[in-house]
Amino acid sequence: MKILIDENLPRRLVAHLEGHECRTVVQCGWSGKKNGDLLAVADPLFDVLLTLDKNLPYQQNLDSVRIAVLIIHAYSNRIADLLPLLPECLAALETIQPRQVIRIGINPPR
Repeated sequence: MKILIDENLPRRLVAHLEGHECRTVVQCGWSGKKNGDLLAVADPLFDVLLTLDKNLPYQQNLDSVRIAVLIIHAYSNRIADLLPLLPECLAALETIQPRQVIRIGINPPR
């Protein structure tokens, strides 16, 4: 699975997503892009956008893109707060489908 790591997540997270091809927004040269523009450029190249942005599905029309979105609900974006959520994240990546939004972590809305 090709995963784009949003700039609100630490780049060290890439090392913990074994079995997936991961790049960060910064590595792609897309720093500072607004969500709509980011989704547009990422859509043909990536399968999943991994982010902490809980409002993204409400602010963007995700019906117009194929890329799936995995939203992590964590106490912070510190790697120490994210690592306990990795098993749930990896499990979600095994089942996520194009255009799907999955929320994982601490008290995600259902």
